[in-house]
Amino acid sequence: MVRYVRDVMTRSVAALRPDASLVEAAQLMRAQAIGDVLVARDGVLLGVLTDRDIALRVVAEGLDPLIVSCHSACTPDPVCVGPDEELATAAALMRTHAVRRLPVVDAQGVVGVISVGDLVRALSPDSPLADITGTSPDT
Repeated sequence: MVRYVRDVMTRSVAALRPDASLVEAAQLMRAQAIGDVLVARDGVLLGVLTDRDIALRVVAEGLDPLIVSCHSACTPDPVCVGPDEELATAAALMRTHAVRRLPVVDAQGVVGVISVGDLVRALSPDSPLADITGTSPDT
């Protein structure tokens, strides 16, 4: 049975404006128990910012997360997938581009995000990895 991105993507998307600080981004990630936020202006996706981006591109470089903007630390022009694409397509894009999350976009804009965890839970629900990816990060 072929499954599609729209069947497993996360529909609620956390997004921040490009000039938001990384502290704002980290607080939003903590509040929503997520590891990434989209960076957008006027509904246009500019990039994806992950907790790893904050740690490696900013904190590890000794920069101040209070003054560094989301836009300057995010991965610009992210690889995206459409909601009507097959899960295999999303998996191939993640593998090819070495990313763990893809914004899901259609003609109207961003409609969700799909992660490696979403794929694992959909394609191999009985695997130990599916159990791990479905667990809250604080447990």
